[in-house]
Amino acid sequence: MSKICDVTGKKPKKGRSIIRRGIAKKKKGIGLNITGVSLRRFLPNLFKKRFWFSEEKRFITLKLSTSAMRTIDKKGLAAVVRDMRAQGKKV
Repeated sequence: MSKICDVTGKKPKKGRSIIRRGIAKKKKGIGLNITGVSLRRFLPNLFKKRFWFSEEKRFITLKLSTSAMRTIDKKGLAAVVRDMRAQGKKV
């Protein structure tokens, strides 16, 4: 199952986790040294949400990020579905 938001298109991003050793100069040390860098993923905050689509009298299940839920609250479900279909997404 892919981790992509149906509305906004948000997906996982790559990043790095940095490990440091030493005492900061601010704390009267000689400074911090980077001793290791490992790759990590930043995952979007996704939920599976079921909406009643009154125009077609059926339920629609979408995988949404929290910002997409706020977009649906603001614009309305019908407008969001119309935009998704205009982009060629199956709803």
